[in-house]
Order: sequence, then C-alpha cells, then structure tokens
Amino acid sequence: MPDDPVEDVANTIRKNDGEAVAFGGDLSKEDNAKECIELALKKFKKLDVLVNNAGVFLANAMTEDYPIEDFDETIRMNIRSAFLMTHFALPHLQKTRGNIISAGSESGMIGLAQNTAYGGTKGWIHAFTRGVAVEQGKNGVRANCVCPGPIDTAWTHKETGPMDKEMETALIQATPLARRGTTEEVANVYAFLASDEASYVTGALYVVDGGTTVAKGPVGDLVPKSLRKEPSGRLKLQHRHDGLRNKTVHRVKPTKH
Repeated sequence: MPDDPVEDVANTIRKNDGEAVAFGGDLSKEDNAKECIELALKKFKKLDVLVNNAGVFLANAMTEDYPIEDFDETIRMNIRSAFLMTHFALPHLQKTRGNIISAGSESGMIGLAQNTAYGGTKGWIHAFTRGVAVEQGKNGVRANCVCPGPIDTAWTHKETGPMDKEMETALIQATPLARRGTTEEVANVYAFLASDEASYVTGALYVVDGGTTVAKGPVGDLVPKSLRKEPSGRLKLQHRHDGLRNKTVHRVKPTKH
C-alpha cells in the first residue's frame, strides 16, 4: 500500500550495495499492478522473479461474527493482488524462464480458528500457485509457495495485530520449536526458491513454521527456555512489525447464544 515503508526498504538495499526501486500502490487494482511490473522492467530491463507477498490479516473473530467488510478486503488484498501480479508478470517471466514465489501459510493447510477468511485465502494461493506451476512448466516458468507459521511480525503480537493474549500464547505452545520464526529465516527460503539452486522445484509448498503443521497439543511447553531464543541473523529487520501500520484491525468477542 502507499503508506507501507517500501521506500525505506529500498534505501536499505541500496545502502548495502544492492539495486532496488520502490513502488507504492494498491496491487489489487489493475492499473497499479500493471504499473508495478512496468516500473521493474524500466529499471532492470527484464523480469526474473515475481514474489506475491502483498496481503492482510485484519480480524480475529468467529466466522458468524466476522465483519463482512474485513472479509471483502481480505479477499481483495490476498487473492486479487496475487492474481493480477501473476497475470501481468507471466509474459515477461516466460521470456527469461523465471519463477514465481507466493506467500502461502500454514493456516491455508490446517485452517485458522477465528480467522477462517485469512486461512481460506491462503488455501486459494496454494491451489492457484500449483495450477500455475503445472500450466507454465511448458514455458520454463516455475511457481512455488513459502508457507510461514508464527513469524515475528505485527500479525503475531497482541500489541500490534488482531490476535488476543489467548491466541498469542496458543500460537507458541503449538510450535515444536517453541518460538516465533524470524523474517530472515523465511527470507532464506525465498532466496533458495528464487535461485537456480531450486531449478527442479515447482508446485511446492515450502512450510516454514517451526513444526506447527505436524504437531499435536502444546508441544512447545516441552522445550527448555534456553532453546526458545530467535537467532540473531544478519539482516536489518527494523520493519518486521510494520506490516499493519496505519491499518485497522479488529478483535471481535464471540457472540453469546
């Protein structure tokens, strides 16, 4: 979105000897999605990789109480944006035999109580990406998903996102590694899939969730505290909690029947 810190991120990349150009806009709008692709082509002359990472997590509510306007916004931002960007990028990715990496989620595999809409959009992303992988193989284009679990971002903290204290606690308890993942740990998987090292990988759902999808019960409670620390990493992650900045989120208490 226009008020997301994309320019700050681009500046950080450039300061570390990388190349980057920023684009701020609602990618669920056709003109913006097309303009974003055109800007990348103008700057870099070709397109090698598309990362579909735009999305929102707006409400913590039972399905019967879930705000309709939040549902519509979630569908628009999580599904329509990925489709439009893929639609406009594919002709250029076919020329370079490039690849697409979309942001899935463990919630798209096992569902997410009190945010069924979000999990539903991620299930769509998984199916859409796999369909693109099969369809575009003849054009030399790969397509994969990275499916994070509880990552240290605005979404997984009660202070900055829609999760309440109970959901936040359960999130960590259900993780065999008993901690949130870091954004750098997720970025490492994106980097692998984007590279030629993953040249035989397409249609894959890479789960980066600390074991959440295979666990049963509060397994995180069994992990000693000394093993629960997030790795320090090497990247500057000052914007990892900015994903919901200037966005309205809701916590809706269940309706009593």
